[in-house]
Amino acid sequence: MPTAREALLVAALGALVHRPWSAVRMADVARDARVSRQTLYNEFGSKEGLARALARREADAYLQGVRRLLAVPAPPARNLAAVAEWTVVRAAERPLLRALLTDAWSDRLPRPRPVRAGARTAPVPAQRRADEGPPAPGELVAAVAAAAGERWAGGCEIAVRLALSHVVAPAVPWSRAGAGGAAGRDGQRAEPESWSPTTPTITSVIETILSVETTSPRKTMP
Repeated sequence: MPTAREALLVAALGALVHRPWSAVRMADVARDARVSRQTLYNEFGSKEGLARALARREADAYLQGVRRLLAVPAPPARNLAAVAEWTVVRAAERPLLRALLTDAWSDRLPRPRPVRAGARTAPVPAQRRADEGPPAPGELVAAVAAAAGERWAGGCEIAVRLALSHVVAPAVPWSRAGAGGAAGRDGQRAEPESWSPTTPTITSVIETILSVETTSPRKTMP
């Protein structure tokens, strides 16, 4: 059975499916989580505190998935490709994570604001951590690289940055590309002459990123 805090976070995310963050009411979140408003305020302190907790939860879930993939007994190239694929797919499904990774926030999302100077320290340990603020995009990338260990940190960072380039600008099918390279007899564009794979690892990551389906409708829940 989820804790009251987890139930409230899930309820807040559910509310975002139907309305922007500015229209989400704390009373409705408490009602949907089946807890009292007092419990809600005891956990988060305010709506701003709830926003910070949502962002922290999303970042933690992403990093937990990264660590799980890196722990799979497999060749390093396969693990790095899996991390890249996880980043692309997870960001496509969850707008809040996409905003954390790219710093591109829409008005619909609960963009966390810093705690006001002089504000009372939150009594709940999980909220104190959330109130420290979510990791910046560069900090998230660094955390992913660190999870890979010293030997593979550089390759992991490259994999994630390649994935993020795909998150920001998803690939356009060759048949729809408007410029760059001549089209072959099958209607697809030939590979540019400058194409020169650097290492098998990077090539594998690129192939994985380009193979991710990006044409399906994206979900609205962060």
